Amino acid sequence: MADKMTVDEMISQVEYDAAAIEHLNIPEYNYWNEALHGVARGGTATVFPQSIGLAAMFDPQRLEKIGDIVATEARAKHNEYVKLNDRDIYKGLTFWSPNVNIFRDPRWGRGHETYGEDPFLTATNGVAYIKGLQGHGKYLKLAACAKHFAVHSGPEGIRHGFNAKVSAKDLAETYLPAFKAAVQEGHVESVMAAYNAVNGEPAPVSKTLLTDILRKQWGFEGHVVSDYGAEEDVRLHHHYTASDAETVALAVKVGCDLCAGHIAGFLKQALNEGLITEAAIKQAVIRLLTTRVLLGLGATDNEYDQIDFNENDSPAHHEAALEAAYRSSVLLKNNGLLPLTKASLQSIAVIGPTADSTLVLQGNYAGTASNYTTILEGLRQAVGDEVRVNYSEGCHLFKDRVEPLAKADDREAEALSMAAHSDVVFMCLGLDSSIEGEEGDAGNAYAAGDKTDLTLPGHQQQLLDKVLAVGKPVVLLVTAGSALTFGGAEKNPNLAAILDVWYPGALGGRAVADLIFGKVSPSGKLPVTFYADSDDVPAFEDYSMAGRTYRYLTKVPLYPFGYGLTYGHVQVVAAHLADNVVVATVTNDSMAAVEDVVQVYIHARNCADATTNPHLVGFKRIAVEANGKLDVEIPLTQDAYAVVDDQGRTYIPAGQFDLYVGIGQPDARTAELTGTTAIHLTVQQAEAKK
Repeated sequence: MADKMTVDEMISQVEYDAAAIEHLNIPEYNYWNEALHGVARGGTATVFPQSIGLAAMFDPQRLEKIGDIVATEARAKHNEYVKLNDRDIYKGLTFWSPNVNIFRDPRWGRGHETYGEDPFLTATNGVAYIKGLQGHGKYLKLAACAKHFAVHSGPEGIRHGFNAKVSAKDLAETYLPAFKAAVQEGHVESVMAAYNAVNGEPAPVSKTLLTDILRKQWGFEGHVVSDYGAEEDVRLHHHYTASDAETVALAVKVGCDLCAGHIAGFLKQALNEGLITEAAIKQAVIRLLTTRVLLGLGATDNEYDQIDFNENDSPAHHEAALEAAYRSSVLLKNNGLLPLTKASLQSIAVIGPTADSTLVLQGNYAGTASNYTTILEGLRQAVGDEVRVNYSEGCHLFKDRVEPLAKADDREAEALSMAAHSDVVFMCLGLDSSIEGEEGDAGNAYAAGDKTDLTLPGHQQQLLDKVLAVGKPVVLLVTAGSALTFGGAEKNPNLAAILDVWYPGALGGRAVADLIFGKVSPSGKLPVTFYADSDDVPAFEDYSMAGRTYRYLTKVPLYPFGYGLTYGHVQVVAAHLADNVVVATVTNDSMAAVEDVVQVYIHARNCADATTNPHLVGFKRIAVEANGKLDVEIPLTQDAYAVVDDQGRTYIPAGQFDLYVGIGQPDARTAELTGTTAIHLTVQQAEAKK
């Protein structure tokens, strides 16, 4: 098909809003669509928990099913749009999801789009979601996109000209594995080049990233798209090229096929100046048209064309979103108050700026839900008319007052009164996507969508402390996409429980109520470290992994990666290794049937190239009956034993490895919080494998 195009027609196809070519029967096509946790920005769709919450499920099988649901809804909507000849943005089948960047710094505003801080968990979840989105049929159900390639995780405010300096070890060990898995295991159709430069090369024109690593080393055959406006940044902010013509020519030559921006037209100038050949442009067009062919666009035998519009936003999909919200919520503290029984209550107080917010349910890059259940509404529905519900906003999310003409803390007295007149207080605190998100989208008072520190914003901490002083039992419901600190309030005996619900999706309020009243047990695990203090985090602009994430942390965390309580008492009581399969015996010494996550960590002994702490190499979500017992098998890959040296070379060292099997990390803080310790095994590798 590209052979029949003029040069101008070919150039029209390498911009994200590709023009129609009537004489070739090619309709216009807009490549830009989003689906981090549901079909986004294109109208009504099922809104699942934000990606960081989906990561907290530690359940790639369920995540793949969610991806399939998202793809079904996307096809249902697309099929209808085509009938009406609506080919606008957010209506195509190329979805710029998932985000498989590593959430290395808790201040990053876009961290909630990711699957957390661990390369193994991110890779596993990324592959699962990609497979769900793309399907297993003759044609791609959707074309997924692994973004943002590479070494991209803030700061948002300087991303357009920022140069991420990264060592060969950190690049190979931390920043690239999820992308490699997306390509080689997930067979992702597209990869998005990031805004930033990596070691001096802006990502959209990086021969190292796009040619040497992505295509030559990993064998990627799909198309590469730039982040929106990233090619313009190469000249304007990186000052790497002298002209837009030079930029777009260089981008296409190194393998960035699609310009998400508006400088593709400069390819004509680049041709005239001898900066690029027609053959190079044609190669990009072929890759882009191949994606459309693989999607079955225009085919007569595409099974996905039969997906009916009624498949979108269906009751079954709502139920799947609710189930995801159950499993993503992480119980950080419980002194025995939870689960509550309605019969023991005469009144409850629901206090806080996120209690009656629909925005806090959504996260960013969200669709429009046909129904929202806020936390306040979910609790009100759960207790019915028999229990009085006292509600106060308490404080603004980040300002010092709710009403502009009032004095500071204008809702504080009301909140304290509500608490005093209630049996139990639910404090709804945290963030939302208006202050935690992407530069340009989040309109916060901080740093272009990033956080300046880990504290609760505005006067939320003050409100929490004063409500705790009232003396009633308090349940803190945290809504956020990242780690926070609570000013030491977590040690207060009046703070009976803390439940982190992230951005829980459209039915988040119902999920919260069901968890609080014991319809289901919380079972999520933290996909990120909650640091004890903002000072425990290295400089935001420093991309070295030293001191970052649980793998290299040298200080005691507030709440560790992999941690989360249930209403039961699950522990691994025995484990052994057979043919590289971990076989663990798990018991639940409680009267509650629960789900939990068995986790496997490895550390190479006496190896200078090993991570500072044991790292995750396997996990499995399980269901355990009350007073139950079961055996669990978790296969390990040979890569589980691999380490990376300072030159970025991966190898398996000779000698002994410490292998740990438990319901969290094998660290002292996890043992303190859970009352359980991981089973320790010693594994011997006979010889080094290079």
